[in-house]
Amino acid sequence: MEILSWLIFGLLAGALAQLIMPGDDPGEAAITLIIGIVGAVIVGFIAVQLGYDDILGFGFRGFVIVIIGVLVLLGGYQLLRRS
Repeated sequence: MEILSWLIFGLLAGALAQLIMPGDDPGEAAITLIIGIVGAVIVGFIAVQLGYDDILGFGFRGFVIVIIGVLVLLGGYQLLRRS
């Protein structure tokens, strides 16, 4: 169930990240949603490794952490695409 929640959070965070951080992405929304899913899974894995098991599942705190992770990943992606 936790993986499903992180995937859903990733889709939502990817869509929200596109609104917060617009840019000329070649794949537009599809790339951003994929980055959202990957970012959510990475952030979820790191959180579990650091002992923050309480943010797993659906909740505001977990969603905020996923959004931050996705924004960092999207920013890195946009920097790589520009260079």
